[in-house]
Formats: sequence, structure tokens, C-alpha cells
Amino acid sequence: MSSTMNPHAVRFTVDPGELVFHGASLVRPECVVATRSGDLYAADWRGGVSRTSLSGKVELYLGAMPQDAESAPPRVARPNGIALRKDGSFLFADLGETKGGVFSLTRQGDIRNFLSTVNGLDLPPSNFVMEDGCGRTWITVSTRQVPRALGYTRKVADGFIVVVDGKDARIVADGLGYTNEIGLSPDGRWLYVNETFHRKLSRFAVRADGSLSGYEVVTEFGPGQFPDGLAFDDGGGVWIACIIGNQVIRVAPDGEQAVILADTDIGYIDWVEQAYTASTLGRAHLDKPHQMRLKNLSSIAFGGADLRTAYLGSVLGDAIASFRIPDHVDLRGHAPSHWDY
Repeated sequence: MSSTMNPHAVRFTVDPGELVFHGASLVRPECVVATRSGDLYAADWRGGVSRTSLSGKVELYLGAMPQDAESAPPRVARPNGIALRKDGSFLFADLGETKGGVFSLTRQGDIRNFLSTVNGLDLPPSNFVMEDGCGRTWITVSTRQVPRALGYTRKVADGFIVVVDGKDARIVADGLGYTNEIGLSPDGRWLYVNETFHRKLSRFAVRADGSLSGYEVVTEFGPGQFPDGLAFDDGGGVWIACIIGNQVIRVAPDGEQAVILADTDIGYIDWVEQAYTASTLGRAHLDKPHQMRLKNLSSIAFGGADLRTAYLGSVLGDAIASFRIPDHVDLRGHAPSHWDY
């Protein structure tokens, strides 16, 4: 790692060769959740959630999806975003081929429907789910397009955000450019949103009743930078995990960007950019294995006893990567609402 001369600078960089990997033989650990205990949870496409302990042991919590109808073929769980709940169970956003929704999963493997329709709409393949400290559940759907790859362009803006609270489930924001991970700011005033294929981080003001207002763009990203996951630090910054370009970018409160980690295949980026410009970007571009250490970075979560370790999930990887914020940098992650679960 290297840094500027200022001992308090946030601008430091991580060499991809110094990344540490945790767990083994994971299947599409797209979303990572860290806790004070040191446990790391990740979505797993074998049908549930994996747990990697401090010792490196991996435990799986897998289950069978509820049957849609007696004559319907069995549906396999495809968890994308996951949320750890206070009782130790999970919620996961299901990224099915044509169907989505959010489901609960116990550690004994019991899967049950949590939300399948909203505002009279059957939920399309669903991207992300989180619970906040106010008892609300937030859900994102990236696009209504079928197949989803038709939404991999600036020309489509049909993603939306759902909130579930004590009253009902309802769409609170619509018309977004491929809605991906979202997160409440540490003060609870703002809901930040990654709009992946519009290449921007945006936010809404959060009202007391869970409704949103005042959409604004925080920052926009450049070639090869497609924002996917996000996490907050205690200095008001937002850390962005960029898929395809394999970058971690810190966005300061004023919107200034600093690239912390770049594990980039230039030839791959050029190929993707040509397709993006021509609006022909498809699954083949996201699913292409390449020779970098990270395999399409998609998630970031702060953990470690001091919240100075960044854990990284990926779409094509089989382990969770990590790096440390250097001791001389006066910064650490903000503890999420599930930190002590």
C-alpha cells in the first residue's frame, strides 16, 4: 500500500497483490455481510447463504424454494443481495430468470416467501434487500426488462425501490437506471442508490414515514466504472465496489472520487466499453472470466474488530477478498445495523 505525505489522507491505494482471501469453493458470493464476531456471510447460488468463520471454515445454509404451483417445476433459489436478521435468519433477494421476490431463510434451511408482489406487480428478478434500524425493509429491482440484459444501457430507466414497514409494501422510487445496492447514510437522512448502467451514485432524502424525496446525483463514474455495492465510513464517505472494472472508489461527502483499488484488465474494459457505447452490452460481457485476482467485484462490507477491514464479494469468484485501511489513515467503516447480530 502507498499513501500521500499527509498522514491523515484518505487517498491511499491498495495493490491487488496484497489482497487476502477468505473461504473456499463459494458459489457466486455476490453480496457480503460482516459482523462483529468476525463471521462473513455471502449469497451462494447453491441455494442459500454461506458463513465463513474466522478460522476459515465454511458452513452452508441451503433450502428448497416454496412451490409456485402443484404442477410447476421446482424453483432453485438464486440469492443476490442478502440481509442478516436479528434472530440469526436471513432475507435474500431472488434473482430468478423471470421471477424475483424476497424470501426468508433459516439456518435449518426453511425458505418462505417474504414479498412476491407490490403495488399489484409480481416482483421481477430482484437485486438487493436490507433491513434498517427502524424496522423497515428496503428492496431493489434493477429493471423490468426481460431478459434483464436489455437493461444494461443508459437508454433504459425502469428500476425501482420498495419499502416494507408496519403499514404495507410499496414502491417509493421508480424510473432508476438499473437500481443495484442501496444504503442508508449513518445519520439515517439519506438513501444512497447505485444506478449501475447509468454509472452514477444518487440519493434521496428519507422522510419519517419511509417515503423518499429530493432525488439528486452525488457523482457520476467514468469508463469501466459500473457501481454495484456500497458501504459507508465514519468520515461521511461512500465506498463503491465497481463490477467489470474491479475497482473500489471512495466518494467523499463533496462527491470527489478517490480510486483505492484497481484490479483492471484493460482489454476487457475496452471490449465492454465498445458494447456499452453501442447499447449491445449483454450477459457474455459480465460473465467472461478474466485473469485479474478479483472476478467482477460486486460488494463491499467493513468488518474486523476495528471496522478497518474491507471485505469484497464478486459475481465470478469463489472466495471473499479483503484489504486493510492503513493504520495511519484516520478512518474506519461505519457499523451497519446488523453489526452485533
